[in-house]
Amino acid sequence: MLSHFKEILSEKVESRTAVGAFNTFNLEITQAIVRGALKAGRPAVVQTTENAVKYAGLKALYHLIKFTIEAESGQVPIAMHLDHGKNLETVKACVDLGYSSVHMDASDYAFNDNIKLTKEAVEYGHNQGVLVQGELGNIYGKEGLIKMQQGEDLKKLMTNPDQIEEFISRTGVDTVAVSLGNLHGSFIGQENLDMPRLQEISKKIKTPIVLHGGSGIPENQIKEAIKLGVRIINVDTDLRIAFKEALQAELKLETDQVDPRKILKPSVARMSEVVVQKIKIFDLN
Repeated sequence: MLSHFKEILSEKVESRTAVGAFNTFNLEITQAIVRGALKAGRPAVVQTTENAVKYAGLKALYHLIKFTIEAESGQVPIAMHLDHGKNLETVKACVDLGYSSVHMDASDYAFNDNIKLTKEAVEYGHNQGVLVQGELGNIYGKEGLIKMQQGEDLKKLMTNPDQIEEFISRTGVDTVAVSLGNLHGSFIGQENLDMPRLQEISKKIKTPIVLHGGSGIPENQIKEAIKLGVRIINVDTDLRIAFKEALQAELKLETDQVDPRKILKPSVARMSEVVVQKIKIFDLN
């Protein structure tokens, strides 16, 4: 059932577990997420990025997700969220349309400018009962790995624990994304979370923490992060990998098949399995 993000978040805060927030941009990925959550019998979040919105169209994508959740999730709570809203107008459009949570990612700006933009998003979202996520520190993808290989000290770009209280108090965010060495993408063996940094952050705040780049982080570090206050974990790349691998295998087996529905069916099933696996890891209790 389509639920407000705050209901799922409240349950996770109370149980001290984390909810999986899975990215989508089309029907098949959305079905896989919803079916995975239904099979696991646990809440989940379906989220879209600005690039997904550009690809599919905001209204079309929103209604596709909304109707899929309502049609296929049964009584399992599933919420909708905007991931990495870099543009304030996009954030506002998602609030107006019906998302129950949005991410104002102004982390590329200087500290005070980040606060200013995020606070504006918070005020707009809260006026309509929508949760707002902020971000402090820079979370990179492949470019971050390159910077590390070149010897650049990425710790300078990570979340500064000494700024986290001021950021939250001045913006009023409901959740906060942090940078701890996590990367967007899947870099197994190359992502190591700065646990002392997370521990220091969690001692200073009660605001639920969001961990981006969940695909490449070792399971033991995921579990430790949850113990230290992470309540939302984003997953995207693992779904893409599952989609690609299942599709490649199907095309080799069915070389004469031209029906996209049949060709894509194994990919949906494989992505759904990944969703189940992730939910079980995140739901430690």
